[in-house]
Parts: sequence; C-alpha cells; structure tokens
Amino acid sequence: MTTIYDVARRSGVSPATVSRVLSGRRNVDPELSEKVRAAVAELGYRPNGVARNLRKSSTNLWAVVISDIENPFFTSLVRGLEDVAQTEGYHVVLCNSDEDPAKEAAYASAVLTDQMAGVVISPTSTAEGVHLLANAKIPLVMIDRRVEGVEADTVLVDNEHGAFEGVKHLIDGGYRRIACITGPRKVSTAMDRLAGYRSALRAGGIRYDKDLVRHADFREAGGYAAMESLLELPDPPEALFATNNLMTVGALECLAKKGLRAPDDIAIVGFDDIPWADLVIPSLTTVAQPTYELGRTAGMLLKDRTAAPGRPPSTVTLRTELHIRATSAPKK
Repeated sequence: MTTIYDVARRSGVSPATVSRVLSGRRNVDPELSEKVRAAVAELGYRPNGVARNLRKSSTNLWAVVISDIENPFFTSLVRGLEDVAQTEGYHVVLCNSDEDPAKEAAYASAVLTDQMAGVVISPTSTAEGVHLLANAKIPLVMIDRRVEGVEADTVLVDNEHGAFEGVKHLIDGGYRRIACITGPRKVSTAMDRLAGYRSALRAGGIRYDKDLVRHADFREAGGYAAMESLLELPDPPEALFATNNLMTVGALECLAKKGLRAPDDIAIVGFDDIPWADLVIPSLTTVAQPTYELGRTAGMLLKDRTAAPGRPPSTVTLRTELHIRATSAPKK
C-alpha cells in the first residue's frame, strides 16, 4: 500500500510538506504542491482515513438514522440532508432502525465507536439510541419526532395543524362520522396528529368517539388491519383520516379487497404526500410535508451545532400543505 513517505520520495519533498498539501493548506509553494499532486496521482495514493480519524477524534461522516427505509417520506428528506452534507464536505451514512429500539441503540453505539461527526435521527418509540447519543454529547439533530427529556436541535412539521386542516376539510365536505388511524401512543407525531383530529372535530361541533380511533404501527399492514376493524363496526365511518402514507396505502388495499371505493363508500384524507397520489384513480387527498426542506434544515442545524457545540438547542417547525384531490370529494 502506497504511503505518504512514498509520495514524499517521488516528489522530492518532506512527508510534512505532503501532509500540508493534502490537507489543503496554502503555505506551500505552488510548484511543490503541483509535484506532490502529480506524485499522488501517479502512485494512486489515498490517505489513511483510520489514522486521520484517530488524530482528529472524528470522521467526515454524518449518520442519518431513519425509522423506516421503505417509507417514501424519507427519500426526499435524506436528499435534502445529503445536499447540505456534500456542500460542507461530509458524507452521509444511511441507517434504518426499522422502528426497533434495539436496532436504534446498536446504530447509536456504532456512531460513537466509529467517531462519526454528527447524527440526524428519527427516533423510535422508546428512543434508546437518542438518549445514548445525547449523553455522549455528539452533535445531534432529531427529525420528525420529539423525545421528552432530551435537549437537542429538532426539526418538525406542525403535525397538529396539518391534521386539523385535513379533518376540517372532510367536515366542510359534509362528513360527520370520521375515523382516525394513527400511530403508536409513544410516538409524538402520532399523538400530535390525533390531537389535530380531535381539535377539528371539536371546532366542527362533532363529539369525539374513541371507537372511531385505531392505533397502528405506521406500516401498511397496520393500516389494513385498522381499516378492516373500522369497517366491522355496527355503524362504520363515512370518512377516514390516516396519519401517515403507508397506513393510508394499507387502508386503500383493505377497501379494494372488500369491493369498496373512495370517496363513494368512504372518503379519505392521508397524512404525507405520496409520489403517485395524483396519478391513481381516484386521486388521493393528502396533507403534504416539506420533506426536502426537513432534511435540508436538519443538515444546516447539524453544521451549526458542529461549529458551535455550546449554543442553546433550537426547534424548527415547518408548515404542511393540504392537497385536495378526489378521495375527499364532498358527501353526496
């Protein structure tokens, strides 16, 4: 393996000069810099990242730990984060906790062991990994979900307001018996969106009925099972608010299997936009989140946290946007 000493011999300079050139310092004669770069190219030299990391006590890697890699919500979010990372000279390592606290904790341990420069994380329900990272004082940004008792930079959307707008839209369309499929009780986004649902009912003069609420797992299978359960009620709902995209898909699959159709049999509004939402028939009404901006903002906060570790934590809350399509047409 080619070493820095080989480059120094080939270019006729000292190893210290080679190191200064490769680290981007400008106090090296341009002619010598050119000789060093030519030798690097000729010998195919690559700096020893492990050794460099030991000297710096960190890497140029950012970890992003997401809760479900199959959820399209995270695709644009990670792209926004990566765009910032590339501009700032970092590389992004993608980790999927799969909503599993044990996997989250294992990734958090790996981040600390590998001395990564910072972490962006969408916490699981118990947030074991978040607590581990926060206690280690590593630059940390939480996205999509809050964790009680953890003081860290956080990027959220206004989940309660977005849910309120989605349910209000159904009420304005003449629907009264509106069901809600939300996520686990320990996840802040699930409870915030449930709170928005309840606020919209209250504002519309509709009594809250706990029998119309189902807590699922933010997955397609959970949405399917919850929809099936709602349809088995003696008086099934006439409209549905589903609090994430995958559960919305599961609910639609259930309706299709039972020969039912939105909005004729049940109107639907989903939270999170889906790339094909306006392509399916009927097109799907959604509460859209600014996913790219979520990732970009998280990247900017992580950059600022790295530069100023002692500054107070900040929370950025972004707005949602209601995209009205066919599945929420007014009641006939």
